[in-house]
Amino acid sequence: MNNNFDYGHFDIVLADYLREKGISKNQLSGKANLQRTQLNSYCKNNIKRPDLDVLARICYALDCDLSDIIRYVHPKNRNGENNND
Repeated sequence: MNNNFDYGHFDIVLADYLREKGISKNQLSGKANLQRTQLNSYCKNNIKRPDLDVLARICYALDCDLSDIIRYVHPKNRNGENNND
């Protein structure tokens, strides 16, 4: 079994979305009832296990879809070979 298989990953692009829409982190933290430190972790894409409740509050406050703030990044190699070769 190949444990090094690359399935791709997700990037949280919330900071880019806020910049594009001209919304400050302070505005979002108030609307979504989030602590600023928690919001900063999402903006910096520094989340290992995203909280679905937090994501729902962000999407509600921004009136956006999850796909607007999270992007799936495909692996470089899609044929099942080890990318470390």
